[in-house]
Amino acid sequence: MAVQPVHPAGREVQPPPSLLEKAALVLSAFQGSTPRLTLTEVVNRSGLPRSSAHRILDQLVQLRWLDRDGRHYCLGMRMLELGAMASHHNRLRRAALPHLHALHEKLGHVVHLAVIDGPEVVYLERISGAADSSVPSRIGGRQPAYCTGTGKAILAFSEPSLVTEVVRSGLRPRTPYTITRPAYFAQELARIRERGVAFDREEAFRGVACVAAPLRGAGRAIASISVCGNGTHRELERMAPAVAGTARAVWASLYGPGRAALGRGPSRTAARQAVAAGAQDDPHTAEVMNRAEVDTMMSWMRFAEWM
Repeated sequence: MAVQPVHPAGREVQPPPSLLEKAALVLSAFQGSTPRLTLTEVVNRSGLPRSSAHRILDQLVQLRWLDRDGRHYCLGMRMLELGAMASHHNRLRRAALPHLHALHEKLGHVVHLAVIDGPEVVYLERISGAADSSVPSRIGGRQPAYCTGTGKAILAFSEPSLVTEVVRSGLRPRTPYTITRPAYFAQELARIRERGVAFDREEAFRGVACVAAPLRGAGRAIASISVCGNGTHRELERMAPAVAGTARAVWASLYGPGRAALGRGPSRTAARQAVAAGAQDDPHTAEVMNRAEVDTMMSWMRFAEWM
């Protein structure tokens, strides 16, 4: 076991903060009523050496987490985008939870809520029982979108550029049943658009089958809901209407009647579409995006479960 160094006076010597901790100290300096800070003010609020604070500020500006205007720094657009995205995903999860639990009780298999991030899906929620350990998923976990029911359900109703990105990243075989040819994959997405649900018959994991439905109105999908299980191949068609109905119920809980066009938008990924849609059509999300920049940053930092 490692022994902490001891100060001659008997006090333990604390290790120096890591780079991540230093960056957090710099970002926390913007928490307050002053949204624009100089280097000296950041140094005074963070307690970091001037050289360290200056180096971290420059790196955060390059990453678009901060903006610089002359001698002043403020929170950047990337921070606002992430904050709005987290707020939207948090609201999506809260609206979906009761419907996900009801679906799990009805069908008795693992239920997922997922969004897409580039070529991968991220699980925002998983509802399961003690006997569902054979499905290898977890909240915050990621899987390739092209071979999962959740991912295919979203990709079928996404921008063509996102589908192209996924295909270019590689349709690698995960099992003997994975679709690996781009032409066949395009046909699969077309079938999903026709029937409104996606099936995964052991494409990601041997023995695990899945049916998924996109969460959408008349436009792009912002998420998907799926039911998965070991040995559920013969049940997929029977479960499909319940999964699709749950997706519609979650959408209605989020936006109510008359919001069918919410999923439209020019954003690059479905996750960004969710942010743009929420900001345009939902008063709650618009209010979040118009709050003080620091409040938006803190809401993102608190919502870490799905990352």
